[in-house]
Amino acid sequence: MLEPLPPSQWNATTAAHLLNRAGFGGSPQDVENLRLMGPDRAVSWFLDYEKIPDATPPPEWAHPDPDLIARREAIQRAADPETKKALQRMENMTLYQQMADLRYWWVRRMALGPRPFQEKMTLFWHGHFATSFEKVRMPYFLWLQNETFRQNATGNFNDLLIAVAEDPAMLNYLDGERSNKNKPNENFAREVMELFTLGEGYYTEQDIQQAAKAYTGWGLAHDRLHFEYHRNNHDEGPKTIFGQTGNFTGEDVLNMICAKPECAGFISARIWRFFVQDQPPPPMVDALAKEFQSHGMDVKHLMRVIFRSHEFYAPDVIRSQIKSPVQWLIAATRQLQAPLPTEPMTLVMLNLLGQELFQPPNVKGWDGGVAWITTNSLLDRYNFAAAMVEGQRIPMPNLMGQMKSILNNMGEDGLMEISPADVSALFTPADLATPDSYLAALQNRFLSSELSPKRLDSLHDFLKTKSPIEDQDIRKSIRLIMSTPEYQLT
Repeated sequence: MLEPLPPSQWNATTAAHLLNRAGFGGSPQDVENLRLMGPDRAVSWFLDYEKIPDATPPPEWAHPDPDLIARREAIQRAADPETKKALQRMENMTLYQQMADLRYWWVRRMALGPRPFQEKMTLFWHGHFATSFEKVRMPYFLWLQNETFRQNATGNFNDLLIAVAEDPAMLNYLDGERSNKNKPNENFAREVMELFTLGEGYYTEQDIQQAAKAYTGWGLAHDRLHFEYHRNNHDEGPKTIFGQTGNFTGEDVLNMICAKPECAGFISARIWRFFVQDQPPPPMVDALAKEFQSHGMDVKHLMRVIFRSHEFYAPDVIRSQIKSPVQWLIAATRQLQAPLPTEPMTLVMLNLLGQELFQPPNVKGWDGGVAWITTNSLLDRYNFAAAMVEGQRIPMPNLMGQMKSILNNMGEDGLMEISPADVSALFTPADLATPDSYLAALQNRFLSSELSPKRLDSLHDFLKTKSPIEDQDIRKSIRLIMSTPEYQLT
């Protein structure tokens, strides 16, 4: 189990699989580049991303705002209801515009940045340690947390856990900043064990209650913009957690959690579900946990073992996962060699497809898997695919109510636009020589595998009378292949 895939079994199919799972997909040339590297170099290209410069600047507003408290206090002090409403509206518009900027900034970074695996891991941790703008209401905090995930993406899990626990967004989301020695709040103490590290059955209610006391003293500084430890607010009494007694701090408890073997198994299983398949066999979880724990909870080591393993490239794993909306959108732009849609269009697309970044449905994050596909979202995928191939301009008056609401919150008006893909650049003259050669190239670009015989026959029937194959034929065939069940898988 977990034996490395031998170089003799490395080919275009396995290279495409690594490109899809460690990153966000790509073109046939991207696949070929990885194939030529061989498995060791290809995996290292993704994992050792520190060697690749990344000069992506943060959003312009991503810095502490010294006027924030004054503005919010002015809203609270306003005596006239209309003045108060106007000030709140202005503040809300700023927050919504910053969130729109932050979401698009991250999507662009995932789609265009030089370190796809670092962004893929950041996306994983974002869903694992879920927080939401709906409650946090501070784009700066959410950007800080995003950077925490990015900077600790493949380091030591214990260090990441402590950094996330002390993160202002998490302190706000799970009420840690309001916890005190006279009234400890148990929200974080419960969720960190149940959802973030151990899973149900490996802690008791007493462990939660006692851990909540250990976390007291954690809060925000007076400016409300960064973490600060308030010693006079910490419960200094003895606490009994996991059968051990002492005057534990919050970091002590997190270290105790990470030392439990169940933590290594829980994190290994979550990573396997995200990157490999939905239901990891128990023996696989045990093997991964042993690797993870024996190497000091080093995430990069665990990912290297996974991406080099036979099991990662098993036939029942390749193209077995339903693409998340983010994966679907970025893979589509890369395969079409097209720019991302405009900011408002991109954000509306992800909202309607079911993955609004920085706003997961609850503290458990997104369910993923089959939950990504509903009758409505599947139809939206087909319609958006057509729009990306053909181009689309939607005047605001024609938008649905939900779309208008999203754009109004962002302060957007006018047109939502997707530029048509330049399909003439996607295929060579040799690809377009015959229907058979074109179908092979079409499947290679958009699936890295083959359609079912029934759907392949339908496409062949459509193309067999096309000679020469023209742009309009290419556009229609791309729309058809992007509207197949096979295309929704990665």
